[in-house]
Amino acid sequence: MANTERCRKPSPLAALFVVSLSLCLRFSPASSSPQGFQGSAAARGLKQDQGNIHEHEVHCSRERSRAASKIIEEYLMPFIEKERYQLPNKCRLHPDYNFYGDQEQHKIHVDINEWRCGYCRKSFYEEKYLDRHFDNRHYDLLNVSQGKCLADLCGALHCDLVMDSVQKKTKCNPAAAVRNKHLCESLADSCFPVKEGPSSSRLHEFFLRQFCDAHTCNGRQKPFSKGRRKRRSIFFIAMSILVLLLLPLFYLFVYLYQRGIRRGTQDLRRVTESTRKKKPS
Repeated sequence: MANTERCRKPSPLAALFVVSLSLCLRFSPASSSPQGFQGSAAARGLKQDQGNIHEHEVHCSRERSRAASKIIEEYLMPFIEKERYQLPNKCRLHPDYNFYGDQEQHKIHVDINEWRCGYCRKSFYEEKYLDRHFDNRHYDLLNVSQGKCLADLCGALHCDLVMDSVQKKTKCNPAAAVRNKHLCESLADSCFPVKEGPSSSRLHEFFLRQFCDAHTCNGRQKPFSKGRRKRRSIFFIAMSILVLLLLPLFYLFVYLYQRGIRRGTQDLRRVTESTRKKKPS
């Protein structure tokens, strides 16, 4: 009887084995719920997206390309349009040179805190999130085969002056100034050949004064010395419309006021004359 009770009593080693087995089964990925499977799938999808982003990496700054495009639009194109000049296709300032250009045109700024994708109509709170959306979802619309990076021209176009809201005083680098001036002059020669005619010759001279002369360390010449496109704000347009609407009302008020004064003067004269006639002689 004692031997039977001794056999039925489990050993500590067997109990430890059973507890370890139950813990392994409980936390094993194979015995997890479908939620765990979804988490694994999500992790694989995240890794795949990160791999795609790495494959889609473009060594061209979108922000600096945007700054260069803004400078061309505001400080160069008004004068080109005035001369009715067509940029050559080989010119690196040509709109087709910016392979971010199509995506930038498909940005819809609905409100202060709303940006919308022109391809899929998806909305974002800030422009930087829309840029990430373009990089992740609409990368196939970029023509990266020709390597048209407008940011490469930022040294010649003074992009730092447009990008930095607060200008920082930095020591001028003579070697960088010479390099940027050489790039600027090469842009002037390729985009506005002097031999192409009077318009091209005038624009060539203008481009040198507008952009290239400032690439020195003496600080005498300032970039964009020839001015920019005159932009009319929404407030100015609204005030102009309001003035046009109120101006006729103002003249009407003045007319009625003067007419009332004249009529009052005439009535006063009539009353005065009638009182004089009633007085005994």
